[in-house]
Amino acid sequence: MISIIHRTAWLNWLKIEKRYGNNTLSAYESDLDDFCRFFDDSNSATEETQAVNRPEFRAWLADMAARGLARTTIARRVSSLRNFYRFCGQAGFADIGDMSWLRAPRPPRALPKSISHGDAVAMLNTLFARRGPDWSKKRDFSLLMLLYGLGLRISEALSLKRGDAPLSDWLRITGKGGKIREVPVLPKVAQAIEDYLAECPFNVSQDEPLFISNRGKPFGPRAAQRLIEGLRDKLGLPTHVTPHSLRHAFATHLLGNGGDLRAIQELLGHASLSTTQRYTSIDEAHLKRIHSQTHPRAR
Repeated sequence: MISIIHRTAWLNWLKIEKRYGNNTLSAYESDLDDFCRFFDDSNSATEETQAVNRPEFRAWLADMAARGLARTTIARRVSSLRNFYRFCGQAGFADIGDMSWLRAPRPPRALPKSISHGDAVAMLNTLFARRGPDWSKKRDFSLLMLLYGLGLRISEALSLKRGDAPLSDWLRITGKGGKIREVPVLPKVAQAIEDYLAECPFNVSQDEPLFISNRGKPFGPRAAQRLIEGLRDKLGLPTHVTPHSLRHAFATHLLGNGGDLRAIQELLGHASLSTTQRYTSIDEAHLKRIHSQTHPRAR
């Protein structure tokens, strides 16, 4: 049903033309492989790509549901398949007709899982109450300040180089898909970076990572996750608190204090305003909760 030659061409197109990252490419490849496995399409090296029909598609949907896959996962896999067929049609690899019907059941609208301002401040303050050298505490503090103070993804913060410091009033960030954005730097964030570098015991060249582990190696994403897990356990925070929660908190707290939605979109590097608009639902929920707790006619 799917030619392996066309599959390879599609993945190369996503990598080279669309400039998708490795994690995204791996997800797209896994989604298409799941579709092929369902139809036992393992010997497709010389076959032409043929579009799936409606009964076959419904059977695949039913199989994924029977396996207990989340609706968000099913929706993503359908989107990957639709993307592949669209590519094959535009490239002239196959006669692909109208595939607009190729849709998964609408998944529930997931809200970003943020944390309160008090919890964010508690996490930052707790960093200095732990055991360990002062320089590593300042490293961890400056890293979390980049997430909460600038709204960076953990991958964006860890990709910064020593040559990016000292931070000026604006910081150029390369986000998903190689998209570049400029974010304003709070003075407290810049100061945190300077304090960390002033005590870092390692001599780091300008093109090496800004954040260094206690062994002098690059500070990786798993180390950042363990850092948050330790703070979460110490403070009794819910399990949804992750490094990404601080980015969500950045957006939620900006919006809650009157921040402009379009400006927040630019700061986060969202391609679509609809992605940023999810934070308005969080703010609305907060307002409803305050109203129900404080209005004299609420009970």
